Order: sequence, then C-alpha cells, then structure tokens
Amino acid sequence: MNEKNVPDIIKAELISAISEAIANPDREFGEQECNFLRKRKLTAEKMVRLLLSMQGGILNKELYEAGISVTASAFVQRRSKLSYTVLEEVLERFNTVSEDDRTYKGYRVFAVDGTAVNMARNPESSSFVYSDYNPKGYNQLHVNPLYDVLNKTYQHCVIQPQPQQDEIGALLFMLAWYDYKGKTLIVADRGYESYNVFAHLMETPNTDFLIRVKQDNSAMRDIKKLPMQELDVDISCTITTTQTNEDKKNGYIFIQTHSDKNRAYSNKTRAGRWDFPSPYTMKFRVVRFMLDTGEYETLATSLPRNFTLSEIKELYHSRWGIETAFRELKYGLGLVNLHGKKDDYVKQEIFASMIMSNFCSRIAGRVAIQQKNENIHEYKVNFKMAVYLCRKFFRAENADAEKLLRDMARYTEPIRPNRQDTRNIKSKSFVGFVYRVLA
Repeated sequence: MNEKNVPDIIKAELISAISEAIANPDREFGEQECNFLRKRKLTAEKMVRLLLSMQGGILNKELYEAGISVTASAFVQRRSKLSYTVLEEVLERFNTVSEDDRTYKGYRVFAVDGTAVNMARNPESSSFVYSDYNPKGYNQLHVNPLYDVLNKTYQHCVIQPQPQQDEIGALLFMLAWYDYKGKTLIVADRGYESYNVFAHLMETPNTDFLIRVKQDNSAMRDIKKLPMQELDVDISCTITTTQTNEDKKNGYIFIQTHSDKNRAYSNKTRAGRWDFPSPYTMKFRVVRFMLDTGEYETLATSLPRNFTLSEIKELYHSRWGIETAFRELKYGLGLVNLHGKKDDYVKQEIFASMIMSNFCSRIAGRVAIQQKNENIHEYKVNFKMAVYLCRKFFRAENADAEKLLRDMARYTEPIRPNRQDTRNIKSKSFVGFVYRVLA
C-alpha cells in the first residue's frame, strides 16, 4: 500500500460505512431509524457527515463552515429523524473494514472503563441526577467503551443514563456482542472484579483478562488470604449458590443471588450476580508487585505462564490509554461542547466523536515522524491538531492526502513515559449554548 494514499483509502472506507449503514434495511431495533423520506438539503448522508465533522463552535458557525445554507432550527428538525443507532452502526462497519493490526504477543489489548458526559439540564430526562453537592440536579450520560489501547480505536460502546449506570452490565453486553476472532486481552481497573465477570471472560472464546483487584479486607476471599508481598500464584476455587453442609465442608465460595422467588430476603442481604451453573470451578492467576511508591498492586489474570511479571505490569499500565482517550474525546473532539439537548442527540454526538477519533488515529498511525538524535524524547503526532486537520480533510471533496500527512508531521509533541503526576479530578459542568465562542 502506498502510504501517501492511506488517508484517501481510510476516508473512502468511512464514507462507504456511512452509506451502508444508512441503506441497511435490516435494523435490529425494529424502528424507523433513518426517516428521510422527503427530499431536503440535509440528506441522511449529509447529516451523518456533518455530525462527524462538527467541532465545538456555535451551531450556525458549524453549518456555515460546512457550506450548508440552512438554519440551526432546520438542522435540529432533521437530526430528529436520524437515530443514534445509525452512528453506532457506522462505527461497527468502519471497524470491520479497517486494519488495526498492532498486537502484544499476538493479543489485541482492549481496555474497558466508564466516563460521564455532561448535558444540558432537563429534569424530564432519564439522565437527570440529584446529588448532595448539586441539589438542583443535572444531566449526565455514562459512556462505557471497549477501547483498543494499542491501535487507539473505539471498538464499541454502551451508553447509559447516569442514574442507571452499570459498568459491569455494559462489559457483559460487549462480551456477548463482540466477535472475538483473534486472541484478545480485556484490561480493567478495580470495580470490575467479581467471580461472575471472571467466569464470563473465561467462557468467551479467544479471550483473556487482566483486572486490578482489591487487596484489603474487602478483597475476594482467596486473594485476602495471600501474604502482602510480591507474588505470582495460581488460585483454584469453586463457586456455589447454595449453602449445604457439603458445600461448606468443601470450602466452596457462596454467592447469594436472591434466585428463590418464594423466599423473603432481608434488606440487609446483599445479592450478587451469578449467570452460570452451581457449583462452578474456576482457575486464575494472581500477581502482586510493589510500585515505586512502596505500595502494592494486585492483579487477577487468565494469561498463561509465558507472560512474565514485567510483561503483565506493562500490559496493565497500557490501560491508562483509555483515560487519555477520554480526555481527547472530550477536549480534542469536543464532547464538552455538545450541540443537542436531548439524550438521543447527545448519543449521536458521542458515537460521531468516537468514529472521528478512529478516523484520526488510523491516519495518524501512518504519519512518519522524523526522530532527531539530539532530542531527549521521541515525538508523536499532536492529536488535537490531528483532529482539526483530519476533520478538514474529511469535509473537503478533493482534499490532498499527501498534504494532510505533511501537515500532521509538522505538529508533534514529546512522548514522556512513566510520568507519575497526581490525578487532579475536578467536576466539570455542561458548557451552556449561549456561552460558546465564535472563533
């Protein structure tokens, strides 16, 4: 493949994915998801392409720069006829035809995590949330993506109203939905560890897991028994949903599921998830190592023994790529400056941002950066500038692919590995529509 033509090829793949998603007559949800029966300036394809190329400016400015002479009101009316599931399908089709071939010892490495997207206040919406620090309430959607950390692409995403946030449920859905044709490693932080999740991952073909687990008194029973020192051990345990004398004698791990419909359970009885037969035996590996801070970190994994402790540490550290991706999605691709108030409109923009992120990542991965001997660090493409340039390239009919690659190579930033800055987490509210800048 001629590297100079790569942007054109990737652009053609995306445009084809858009056309096929719009034309698809067999939609899973059984609803009129692309109701563009009357001819207007804003066709279904124009609407999707506009959503992909929009930035964080005011709506009239976005329409003007796109060369579309319609009012903001006309745009809103037309987008009401486009379901967010069409954008979801575009993402799936675009991923199917693309060649994301970076692996680690033959494994594609997928990270899972969740992040919140703030929206315009709407008390009537299912995304409306009350909290102690904001008694008036606010609106949020919880975004749960499956993210390829090596190729820097979103594979799929489950979006939930914040009051119904369920990250584990989202992961289980994506495990059932995704076709894991090649070896895949799912990497996750604390909060995803449970015997039920481990079993789901073990039962998914071609899939292994690497999950950070608790190591204090609230840890899993067999992990809590381990000495607080560096280790690499195999654990075998049996899960049961009954509490017979035989179960207790054998040392089985009991999970209360509230499955007996004829029994009255106490409000204090905590129910867990278990989706498999009982009893169920599982084996997994637990590794514990000391961080530079002197603290220990404990991981549960199904990776085979040919993965060393240092390789497992490196793989878990790669999970940080999804945190960086969230920041780029919000501030590089503009999810802090939404153009819609309704939940479905925001879902459109979330999927549109992920599609454009994949488009930019696939092109940026082909940019040749000249590394100078006198530089202390290696350099990579500046992703914010890459987004700006790729959006212009996608919007233009006869854009110059070679010029795009040259321009992206001009805007670089140093790679600083092993940085350990303290996380400064601040709650950020929705940016109101009347406070957008024109520039």
